[in-house]
Amino acid sequence: ALPLDDEKTYGPMGRGETVGVFQVESAGMRKALCEMQADRLEDIIALVALYRPGPMANIPVYCERKLGRDAGNEASWYPDPKLEPMLKETFGIIVYQEQVMEIAKVLAGYSLGEADMLRRAMGKKIRAEMDAQRDRFLKGCTERGLTKAKANEIFDLLAKFADYGFNKSHAAAYALLTYQTAYLKANYPVEFLAAAMTLDIDNTDKLAELRQDAQRLGTKVEPPNVNRSGVTFEVHDGAIRYALAAIKGVGRAAVEAIVQARGDTPFRDLGDFARRLNPKQVNKRTLENLVAAGALDAIEPDRAKAFAAVEQMMRL
Repeated sequence: ALPLDDEKTYGPMGRGETVGVFQVESAGMRKALCEMQADRLEDIIALVALYRPGPMANIPVYCERKLGRDAGNEASWYPDPKLEPMLKETFGIIVYQEQVMEIAKVLAGYSLGEADMLRRAMGKKIRAEMDAQRDRFLKGCTERGLTKAKANEIFDLLAKFADYGFNKSHAAAYALLTYQTAYLKANYPVEFLAAAMTLDIDNTDKLAELRQDAQRLGTKVEPPNVNRSGVTFEVHDGAIRYALAAIKGVGRAAVEAIVQARGDTPFRDLGDFARRLNPKQVNKRTLENLVAAGALDAIEPDRAKAFAAVEQMMRL
């Protein structure tokens, strides 16, 4: 039910601000989004299809034409005026396998079944099949008013793109997920980032990148705190509380035991913390890593003192 024309979503995408957004997180994808100034779902679909070896060379052309910087006449984008309805959406560039099939259907009278056979023959590059398809294509085109030279030119163009053409149906499904995650980030940034951080809870490098993105967006990320933090990343009063399970060397089962022991009553001090924990669930190494991460600062701000107390805490 999300609107597909949300300006608030496309704004950050056009600036390449897509950390955590499905499919478009890489530096190359973000650069392409900036160059493209993506402002519609069709742009994202095209980018998903074009951002691969081979078709990537067409991204600058797509961008120039989309943004009106192409010095040429729009009519020059199409080898034949009849191709405009199939290629207008992608500014005269053959991007999708479905476009190859539609062109064969319109220009050469192929049935959909025959057009699919053409697509497969082009993808396989089997000479005998290609020669047979060329004859069929030329015959159909000339019967419908094209010259043999023009029909040959268009067939060669189709063969070039069919070799690495992408299913639009596949690209559209991916692009929709890209848009949906971008929408959530644009409209619910704090919740989105907390969820993204929980998803990558064991990836320290990714957590650092997401934390930097939160700072860029002006979202506070509170340090881990045994009296406030949960097992995963949580949102409270517009801030993200750092997950206890994201601390290196601290197991999920251990922090689940800590959160359960805390319940609705914060720990008063190290003694209270130790008495309420089961030493079978929280070991010495876990406690030392919690201290090192500052998670016990709320009950003992002197970390050296907290470290020194770990052995005694394990005996309580």
